[in-house]
This record gives sequence, C-alpha cells and structure tokens, in this order.
Amino acid sequence: MRRVAQKDQAALGELYDRFAGVLFSVAVRIVRDQWQAQEVLQDVFLQIWERAADFNPLAGRPITWATVITRNKSIDLLRKQKRHTEFLEKLHGEETVAARHENTSARDGAVSREMTEVTVQALRELGEDQRCAIELAFFGGLTQAEIASKLGQPLGTIKARIRRGMLHLRTRLEEKQLSPQSFEQ
Repeated sequence: MRRVAQKDQAALGELYDRFAGVLFSVAVRIVRDQWQAQEVLQDVFLQIWERAADFNPLAGRPITWATVITRNKSIDLLRKQKRHTEFLEKLHGEETVAARHENTSARDGAVSREMTEVTVQALRELGEDQRCAIELAFFGGLTQAEIASKLGQPLGTIKARIRRGMLHLRTRLEEKQLSPQSFEQ
C-alpha cells in the first residue's frame, strides 16, 4: 500500500492481481450483475489509487479495507439504480422498467461461478449466526443497528458476530485465494 500511495503503477497492478477476484465476487454478490460488478471494481481500484495514503495498517489489512470500499461502492450503485428506476417508473410507466429488467436479468446468468467459489465456500463454513449477520450487512446493505433490530439481538452481539465472521473469512480467503505477501503491499 505504501508503494501504491507513492503512485507506483506496478504496485497497483500487483494489488489488482491479488485482490480483483475476491472483490469482484463481493461486488457480483451485491449488485447481481457481472457488468455492473466490473464497473464497481474499476471504481474501487480508482479510489484505492487516489486514497492509498489514507490506508491505516493499524486499522486492518489492505484486503479488508478494499472489501469495505467494494461493499460501499456496490451499495451506492444499488441506491443510484433504485432512484433511477423510480424516476423511470414515474416517467414512462411500468412497461419500460419491465423491459429493461429483462435485459439485465439475461446478463445476470453469465456470472462466473469460478470467481465466487472461494468466497461462497468460506461463507458456508461460518456458523449460521455469523453468516446471517454478514450477509445482511454486506449483501443486504443493512447497518449493524438495522441488523440488530431485524434479528432482535443486542447491537453488541451483532457487532461481535460480524467481527468474528470477518476474521474467519479473512483467514479462509488468505488460505485459499491470496498469498500472505498480498497484505504487505
């Protein structure tokens, strides 16, 4: 990350090679569209390039930081699409929106299983409580407070479940997908 912060393009390329698969999987899982996930991934690496100097190694690992950026960018895209869809519904009625949705759904089927296999397997290994909390947060776009309310659990319990689950996921993804050197960039 220090090299990326110094605008070393080769370092950004190395970071991309190491993280792109996992980050793409996160984006696809949230936006449910391969093409839009690629757009999210591009935005994520642009933000990493522009804000690498803001990365704090004491706060977490680069993959964790990049995953949070990916989640946020994906949720932002969904919110933008929702506003756009609502506008179209008002402007053109339901038929226009339905036709556009059919085209998007056809592309959804083209998502590569290979890119998400590692992430899905790691999620399956989590306990039900941790997996549910993480899926609601990262794939459902809910805040921790919203998750606590929805599940009828204390906020501290939800935070602990997400934290423990994320630590487990990080360990499993490091073992299956990423080399230890990927976190030294």
